[in-house]
Amino acid sequence: MPTLSFNVISLQGPPAAVDVDVERVVIAGWAGRDPAAIRAHIDELAALGVAPPSTTPCFYRVSSTLLTQAPSIGVLGARSGGEIECVLVDSPAGTLVTVGSDHTDREVEAYGVAVSKQVCAKPLGRDAWRHADVADHWDALEMRSWLIARDGERLAYQHGAVSGLLAPDVLWQRFDDRRTMPARCAMYGGTVAVHGAIAAMGHGDAFEMELHDPVLGRSLTHRYVVEVLPVVA
Repeated sequence: MPTLSFNVISLQGPPAAVDVDVERVVIAGWAGRDPAAIRAHIDELAALGVAPPSTTPCFYRVSSTLLTQAPSIGVLGARSGGEIECVLVDSPAGTLVTVGSDHTDREVEAYGVAVSKQVCAKPLGRDAWRHADVADHWDALEMRSWLIARDGERLAYQHGAVSGLLAPDVLWQRFDDRRTMPARCAMYGGTVAVHGAIAAMGHGDAFEMELHDPVLGRSLTHRYVVEVLPVVA
């Protein structure tokens, strides 16, 4: 069970360090509110050979040891990529909100989505907000991501409103029939469509994420670099 350390930025006082033990990690898939948007994401993945989900939303369980706040991750081969998500975390300070990436091996995803979720590390940021501080304007939050090539070229990859995804209390209710965050759990809350085709990241490429709150004028950011490991037969 990993211990994560967050810098919690609160409206009630100065930032505070909060350590969190996470026992369960849940990745919400196909978590959009708009059936047309869900269909678009299904079609994106179908182009890569990924079978459609059995139900929406889906909740994929992965090992908590995959969580990482490190500035880099190692992956096998050059067929993986990031997806920005809001991450909800149960903590001693209440439910926290941070930004993370459901980094996924696209080659593995083509034959098994659940397997692909378990193959790659799951990055998330160190800065976090209290969910209580953003709950009343949750739908105003925006997610953005960028692909940054090894040579420094920066490409806008994703941009979308959190309002297109199921709200946290709806996810919690769908997951285990309650309206509060599950104990000792981190939940990835769904992603937004990419600009153009789904990209794969090469050695030295970086993935940068921003969760922006236009109401309070602040953002959470995180960036990590991919180290491509050799695939040895």
